[in-house]
Amino acid sequence: MANKSLLDTALSLTYNVHMNGLRFVWDQAKNLANQHKHGVTFEEAQTAFYDERATVYYDPDHSEDEDRFILLGMSLQAQVLVVCHCYREADLVVRIISARRANRREEEAYWR
Repeated sequence: MANKSLLDTALSLTYNVHMNGLRFVWDQAKNLANQHKHGVTFEEAQTAFYDERATVYYDPDHSEDEDRFILLGMSLQAQVLVVCHCYREADLVVRIISARRANRREEEAYWR
């Protein structure tokens, strides 16, 4: 199938994320570049982690140096986002790598 999304081929796992004590970090230059490219700030992206419907996918294609994950969730700006991230410091720190609006197929997967 042409134009398969990473979410189409990724293994979906259920994670229980406890928000108490969770912190978010990112590179500010990357945040500005991401905002320019995708129109989504990392400040907005972190709000998608509070979405109870959010799904986290392991990203094996980008996990050579570190385990990376993709969160598909609704931000507080009512946008379904795809947020690439990894965990640091015993999973208490989330480093946001990139964020963008979900495409049509990804948004449909979110609502299923």
